[in-house]
Amino acid sequence: MAIDSRDTEFMTGALAAARAASLHDDVPVGCVLVVDGEVIGVGENRREVDQDPTAHAEIIALRDAATRRDGWRMDDVTAYVTLEPCVMCAGALLNARVARVVIGAMDEKAGAVGSRYNVLSDPRLLHEADLAYDVLREESQALLREFFAVRRP
Repeated sequence: MAIDSRDTEFMTGALAAARAASLHDDVPVGCVLVVDGEVIGVGENRREVDQDPTAHAEIIALRDAATRRDGWRMDDVTAYVTLEPCVMCAGALLNARVARVVIGAMDEKAGAVGSRYNVLSDPRLLHEADLAYDVLREESQALLREFFAVRRP
């Protein structure tokens, strides 16, 4: 799918959330959920700080949006994610019926939206999302490189 004129703006918000994650030693991944130009959910990785294996940015953002909307259906939502979602997060986006997913950097090791698996574009599953790739890819990759350079010299 084509990149929307506001994709860079909202991915910048996801990058801000990713930077917040690194401040508490979590892998810098951020997610912003948007409807009609309005942010309805924001999440950052929080596995380390919360000691919760499900506390990925996408899950946190979906919970935030569901609380604000008082409902779980996200069929009018665009998700901006700095790193390609894993299987768990792709499944959560699928089950929330997210309409569109915009990805910064791909995750060749664990990505489930094009790299390893195609969870959000598999016609055998209950929902398919429109996808856009490489929005602020360099910035997303740089955050990850910087984070891991310190921890895995």
